[in-house]
Amino acid sequence: MDLQLSGRTCIVTGASTGIGAGCARVLAAQGARVAIVGRRESFLRDVADSIAATGVERPLPIVANLLDAFASIKVADEALAAFGHVDILVNSLGNSRTLKPDSSDAEWDEAMNLNFTSTRRMTQAVLPQMRKQKWGRIINITGSMEPRATNGATAAKGAVHMWSKGLSCDLAAEGITVNCIPPGRINSEQILSRLHPTEEARSEFIERYIPIGYFGEPEAIGDLVAFLSSPLARYITGAVIPVDGGMHAFGH
Repeated sequence: MDLQLSGRTCIVTGASTGIGAGCARVLAAQGARVAIVGRRESFLRDVADSIAATGVERPLPIVANLLDAFASIKVADEALAAFGHVDILVNSLGNSRTLKPDSSDAEWDEAMNLNFTSTRRMTQAVLPQMRKQKWGRIINITGSMEPRATNGATAAKGAVHMWSKGLSCDLAAEGITVNCIPPGRINSEQILSRLHPTEEARSEFIERYIPIGYFGEPEAIGDLVAFLSSPLARYITGAVIPVDGGMHAFGH
């Protein structure tokens, strides 16, 4: 299927590794021009080089810490200077933040800034140009809504879901769609090094909770991102679509 992404322009945040990098690979393979954003310059260069090695256009690495209140404007300006316009924004930045019932304001503020505010700011930085051209795709990578303990990221991603649904209503008539993808267990840096650091732990979790029988690859998220980015997905907005191998029905 031709997703009609050739020549479309994209920003993918959190693209140094994992899901963000997987999304960038799929979008580039579909012919899109991609700016990849992250804090670790060497990691971004490696991702860009690996994508270019497949014979497609090399992504534009943009080094930025989106916890900085003004970084999103810098990223949008660099992408617009390079591409002339931005059609697609994939907000893939985020990380788990296990907190205690009595965690401090500073801890909560950091978790919300990382997992919600940075997404809102980045979206607001590209929206004026998307609204001007009356076309855009905003796709937010979120997370589980079935917490088993207090986690700042879960609360923040819940906020992303509700904000996205409202924003989708505000922008629908302008040709801009807004959707969310909560990933399940994906073979990424966070999952493999922190949540399930051993093969035994991974196998046990898969047997108990993942009907499909394995952890997904980052490109599994990227494939849905690419479809939602396409003109073919113009009638899908305000949706929350899990990609989790059936895990959502059993455990988180």
